[in-house]
Amino acid sequence: MMISLVWRVTSTGRAAPNGKRGHSTVPALTKAANLTSMFGKYMDRTSVSSWNSVIADLARSGDSVEALSAFSSMRKLSLLPNRSTFPCAIKSCSSLFDLRSGLQTHQQAFVFGFGSDLFVSSALIDMYSKCGHVEDARALFDEIPNRNVVSWTSMIAGYVQNELASDAICLFKELLVEESGSLGPEEEVFVVDSVLVGSVISACSRVCLKSVTEGVHGFVIKRGFEGCVGVGNTLMDAYARCGEMGVSRKVFDGMDETDAYSWNSMIAEYAQNGMSAEAFHVFGDMLKSSKVRYNAVTLSAVLLACANSGALQLGKCIHDQVIRMDLEDNLFVGTSVVDMYCKCGRVDMARKAFDRMKEKNVKSWTSMVAGYGMHGRAKEAMEVFYKMIRSGVKPNYITFVSVLAACSHAGMLKEGWHWFNRMKCEFNVEPGIEHYSCMVDLLGRAGYLKEAYGLIQEMKVRPDFIIWGSLLGACRIHKNVELGEISARKLFELDPSNCGYYVLLSNIYADAGRWDDVERMRILMKNHGLLKTPGFSIVELKGRIHVFLVGDKEHPQHEKIYEYLDKLNVKLQELGYMPNVTSVLHDVDEEEKGMVLRVHSEKLAVAFGIMNSVPGSIIQIIKNLRICGDCHIAIKLISKVVNREIVVRDSKRFHHFKDGLCSCGDYW
Repeated sequence: MMISLVWRVTSTGRAAPNGKRGHSTVPALTKAANLTSMFGKYMDRTSVSSWNSVIADLARSGDSVEALSAFSSMRKLSLLPNRSTFPCAIKSCSSLFDLRSGLQTHQQAFVFGFGSDLFVSSALIDMYSKCGHVEDARALFDEIPNRNVVSWTSMIAGYVQNELASDAICLFKELLVEESGSLGPEEEVFVVDSVLVGSVISACSRVCLKSVTEGVHGFVIKRGFEGCVGVGNTLMDAYARCGEMGVSRKVFDGMDETDAYSWNSMIAEYAQNGMSAEAFHVFGDMLKSSKVRYNAVTLSAVLLACANSGALQLGKCIHDQVIRMDLEDNLFVGTSVVDMYCKCGRVDMARKAFDRMKEKNVKSWTSMVAGYGMHGRAKEAMEVFYKMIRSGVKPNYITFVSVLAACSHAGMLKEGWHWFNRMKCEFNVEPGIEHYSCMVDLLGRAGYLKEAYGLIQEMKVRPDFIIWGSLLGACRIHKNVELGEISARKLFELDPSNCGYYVLLSNIYADAGRWDDVERMRILMKNHGLLKTPGFSIVELKGRIHVFLVGDKEHPQHEKIYEYLDKLNVKLQELGYMPNVTSVLHDVDEEEKGMVLRVHSEKLAVAFGIMNSVPGSIIQIIKNLRICGDCHIAIKLISKVVNREIVVRDSKRFHHFKDGLCSCGDYW
């Protein structure tokens, strides 16, 4: 089998085998003349051991090209390599993802009789895996008669690297079976180490099954690896990816020793799961700790938490720290700053931070495009996009999602179609679910509901709940009952536990005056045990977060807020405001409908913000749901009455209310 593997992989045209002993087609030496000066003028160039040291030192220092060159130079001297020569040479091929050189080195290892050597085989498994040839890696692995921990680790890690996590888990189970079969009558054989366990847990984090992660966790405890920092860090990530943040935190709290990676992971996991308050709390504990110091990764994670929660003041403080630590030129941190300001409603500050970045990658450009898009400034978004292309940065999948979303928010149908059609032919980006969703949304919002439905039917991939949700939202805007029902039926099949779809369809029925169907939707929700997601709005003032629910009477200032809202309502009515009660429950009278609308969470938050902030300052609100039509009308007028700019970030986009107008142009 070993012979057939070597000749199979070298007869495909990728690399031709060389049958002459003492010769190799590995890249020629580029610094051969300098090797003696680099490693001492008394180096014995005729000693294989000396050459092995040179190759190993170059490989360990990351100079893989020179390591391979040294190997080639040694072979030109007709020196015969030994079992210590090949692992480092093969490792250099892995580092360079150089399959051609790897194949040739494999052939030489076989010719010199080291093809079955455990360490050589393990290095070859790693090389083939990193070059994307995991089948060849497995063929080698299966030929090893007596595998050791390095062999198993190389193969399991290879599966993980090639996105074959389930295969990695299955192979680990094979290891446990083989290990149990090798046990003596009185002594247990411990072949597993922390590196192998870390690879297995990495596979768990990709499989994202709680039961699998728990099983491996039990093994970790049984074998005494729970005190290992690397294992604990990987285990935290695995549970977080399963959505088990509570268990992830228990792992973190139970670790005997933590490092900067542990803290950064915990903060990032909280931030990525929308648990910003918990992320801030862990960051605060990290600051109090004398054992670890925060770094660029920490600040990026905290900035993400600020972006997700809209914590502008804390975000500014973190940005100040970024400047003090001279990290603005750090690509990762700089992009996080841009993203934070965009999502905290300060897109102009984001642009200033973006312009100060000396180096920009595709993520940096995409963040700025997305930022302008979510603020309804599609023209600026497209200008940044065109500048990105001119600068030579190739847009990727996410970039085009941001471009199409910007077009959708602004109703730029022609430009949206243009880039949707060009992304594949010009930039080799295959349209995916998110791109189709943007186009369905763009067509739907523009009133082309039949065309949007036609696009869904033409899709090469099966439309998911995002696609049908976009169409249902458009049907809500344009009061199309027929397509709304079609979309809702699909959504009930794809995502039956999401009550939002029932609410949207119920609102479509309410707009059409079909109250019997509204009642039917209520009964369906009740029978399925579904509850409408409660709406809430957040306002940050003087570093403190204030949360308001619908009809909230828990806030210490609630009485003053309602009094102020009553006064505001009188002024709004003088400007012609009438509550939009179309979709409010039909079994209450008109006056009560108006009262229901008056206590929506965003109105309470706006009133509180006006009452407690400096005149002329911007009031910023974050709402977990889409802003309702009545609140949108009311807040436009409030901005005119009190002469203040009010920024509302809802679940879809930003609304900048000023002088009685909104940045969305009433198109959202």
